[in-house]
Amino acid sequence: MTITQPDLSVFETLESEVRSYCRGWPTVFDRARGSRMYDEDGHEYLDFFAGAGSLNYGHNNPVLKRALLDYLERDGVTHGLDMSTTAKRAFLGTFQDLILRPRDLPYKVMFPGPTGTNAVEAALKLARKVKGREAIVSFTNAFHGMSLGSLAVTGNAFKRAGAGIPLVHGTPMPFDNYFDGTVPDFLWFERLLEDQGSGLNKPAAVIVETVQGEGGINVARPEWLRALKDLCERQDMLLIVDDIQMGCGRTGAFFSFEEAGIVPDIVTVSKSISGYGLPMSLCLFKPELDVWEPGEHNGTFRGNNPAFVTATAALESYWADGSAMEKQTRTRGEQVEQALIGITEENLADVREYRGRGLVWGLEFHDKSRAERVARRAFELGLLIETSGPESEVVKLLPALTVTPEELDEGLRILARAVRETAPAVTV
Repeated sequence: MTITQPDLSVFETLESEVRSYCRGWPTVFDRARGSRMYDEDGHEYLDFFAGAGSLNYGHNNPVLKRALLDYLERDGVTHGLDMSTTAKRAFLGTFQDLILRPRDLPYKVMFPGPTGTNAVEAALKLARKVKGREAIVSFTNAFHGMSLGSLAVTGNAFKRAGAGIPLVHGTPMPFDNYFDGTVPDFLWFERLLEDQGSGLNKPAAVIVETVQGEGGINVARPEWLRALKDLCERQDMLLIVDDIQMGCGRTGAFFSFEEAGIVPDIVTVSKSISGYGLPMSLCLFKPELDVWEPGEHNGTFRGNNPAFVTATAALESYWADGSAMEKQTRTRGEQVEQALIGITEENLADVREYRGRGLVWGLEFHDKSRAERVARRAFELGLLIETSGPESEVVKLLPALTVTPEELDEGLRILARAVRETAPAVTV
């Protein structure tokens, strides 16, 4: 692919230095459909980024777009705070009928604001209110958002440093396999809880991702999650599962914790819950935890009615027939895994590990700088992928759940080529 130099002057002179993704993809995108994006010069890119997991059903999904356009054309309510609207009623009813009831999940639904970190802040606040304690336990390499409460339970040192103030009332514990299997699960955590001299304040809750996306595609085993749930019950702590990136079918089932057979006390959902990339988040919790006073936690944009419309259409289109979407995602995931096995076998000396579930996968190299070179070369070849991990050492694959087998194969071939063309030179 021949890339002409795009005009980036207005972004470089006017937009803040805080921008990040655009630095790895130096072009100006103009339109997108399904799993493909196009820049203003007409170059085509296969998207294995999917809006950081916000576009599980692809760009401008035609079914969701039609529902949105119909709603707007009839002057449907756009902004509604927490007022009752027909769009919200339709979403709540559909979510209950297609997602909660079939899984025997008793959750109340809260709309805390438009972003994932809004949902996490609400979950932390609610846990503290219910238990009357301030401490929250999180895990190494966790990522839960960029506002202060969420940063306090995030592991990444670079992101935490941006807070500018001490981040308090959060205590990290080792994530699954943090010690490469040499230490029994939760040995340190439980010892601290039971030792009156440990200095650990009794936590109100534990917050966890079943797969750490930003942390490097670290996959928790089902048995580890079950043991964590059991520990929380024995120690009178609430379990919060952050399903913001891994929910909405990303790992196969609608909720990523389903495979472990657990029912968290609180679940945060965002990113692809709107189905169309529109801002929307949910905080789900067991009914007995609904101790909020009216208006105690609110937000101006928690009533994004267009997002309710596309969310309803997404549920009806992809989740009404039970397990079909889940089976498709698992099949696509097996396709990715086989390709990563091939890449690993071809680069035995360079690939440290591949790992993932469903349609979220990571490829880690011994040379921690390699992942960024692979992502940069993939962009030059027409594939959008990002990196993750505390040192950006993992190539992260996050294609839309609606990606076709042919598109998946095309992107995986580009990835293999990018790995091959960034291999270190062999000296003799």
